[in-house]
Amino acid sequence: MSTRRLRLDLGYDGTDFRGWAAQPGLRTVQGEIEAALAMASREEMTTTVAGRTDAGVHARHQVCHVDLSDEAWVRLTPRGGESSQVATASSIVRRLNKILSGRYGERARGRDLPAARGTCDVRIYEAAVVDPSFDARFSALGRSYAYRVSDRPEPLGRWDRLWVEDPLDEAAMNEAGAALLGEHDFLGFCRPREGATTIRTLRTLRAERDSEGTLIFSVEADAFCHSMVRSLVGALLLVGSGARDTDYPAQILSARSRADAAPIAPAHGLTLEGVDYPDPSQWGVRAQQARARRDTCCGGNG
Repeated sequence: MSTRRLRLDLGYDGTDFRGWAAQPGLRTVQGEIEAALAMASREEMTTTVAGRTDAGVHARHQVCHVDLSDEAWVRLTPRGGESSQVATASSIVRRLNKILSGRYGERARGRDLPAARGTCDVRIYEAAVVDPSFDARFSALGRSYAYRVSDRPEPLGRWDRLWVEDPLDEAAMNEAGAALLGEHDFLGFCRPREGATTIRTLRTLRAERDSEGTLIFSVEADAFCHSMVRSLVGALLLVGSGARDTDYPAQILSARSRADAAPIAPAHGLTLEGVDYPDPSQWGVRAQQARARRDTCCGGNG
């Protein structure tokens, strides 16, 4: 049976999700998307994601792929309209978002919660048929996250940023973070999975304030171990508050021990901002390289 590989670009508010990965009896992003795909195509299918986010973590730009059978593709093709791959992909986006918003509205009404018509906490931005060599997880070159912290809290930002009462010293945090850049064993900043490496290449770790004064930690790496971003931020927050010296994160790194692991910052301040991919001609090569290095570890879940 032949298939078509479909890439989906999406975003979500992780507040009411128990993470990305499907779990029986729990509401997850993967579960919602796969349920919508099944309703639209009348066929069960499984998605592969660039990075599995934890419960409460958001995504401004996430990527996943799914393989559609010929039968499912025919069912998703617009009736009486254009049947090109581009037209069908565009139709899939509209149908999935309609189903997702309908499910969201039904859930909200069942809990006596407000839900504006047509809105949802997960949204498909774009769909495209891609070469089978594309793998949302293993073809990625890197992932970028942002962790938002407000030491001047305002109510509209309560869902996607951590509130702290005392001012933070971003200069001290940036000095501490600079020592962690490069390829290292980040065991002290990870919850390791059995058989998986904790060696990562950290490309960016810096804290800057936006125009509203919100402190944003920008974190970028080839991939991330479980809770790695939140652990990096947790260690830097102790430095920024003055509770630890600037060499504290470097000490955790050099110790390579779970006994003295970094504290983990709360999930709701973290957002997956984007996933980078090479030129399409390099998708397969990159996927082979990533699998060879990290065949059981997560693709990056912050």
